[in-house]
Amino acid sequence: MVTCGGKTWLAARPHVWRNRIETGAMDGFTGFKTAAAEELPDVVAVMDPFHVVRLTGEAVDKCRQRVQQATTGHRGRRGDPLYRARRTLLTGADLLTDKQAARLETLFRAAEHVEVEATWGIYQRLVQAYRVKDKKLGRHLLVS
Repeated sequence: MVTCGGKTWLAARPHVWRNRIETGAMDGFTGFKTAAAEELPDVVAVMDPFHVVRLTGEAVDKCRQRVQQATTGHRGRRGDPLYRARRTLLTGADLLTDKQAARLETLFRAAEHVEVEATWGIYQRLVQAYRVKDKKLGRHLLVS
């Protein structure tokens, strides 16, 4: 596996080296994927775990913001439950304190927060899958 750089860098690598690459890990930047597709057409492009988790966390935050706007008509403010839970939503479920767990439990009791709860649940499954040491179990957690 190789971490993909730019097109010029890849083109400068020897053909023997490039032909041995089967998988290319990259972040979400489309320029890397384009460069890899042009210079390494048979390589399977994958996103590294850090960026997968980060992008999924951003999805949780955008969902929270969208629901906040839809239910209150304004951006999050200090006293708003969704705004107060913004960091807690990005904490691994296994790392939550009792106070944080109670905050989320209360938050998820509100029917209008069901989208946030569903997105948070997916985020938590993803984080859990990457944290397990057994890769087969992690893969199973991602697809089940």
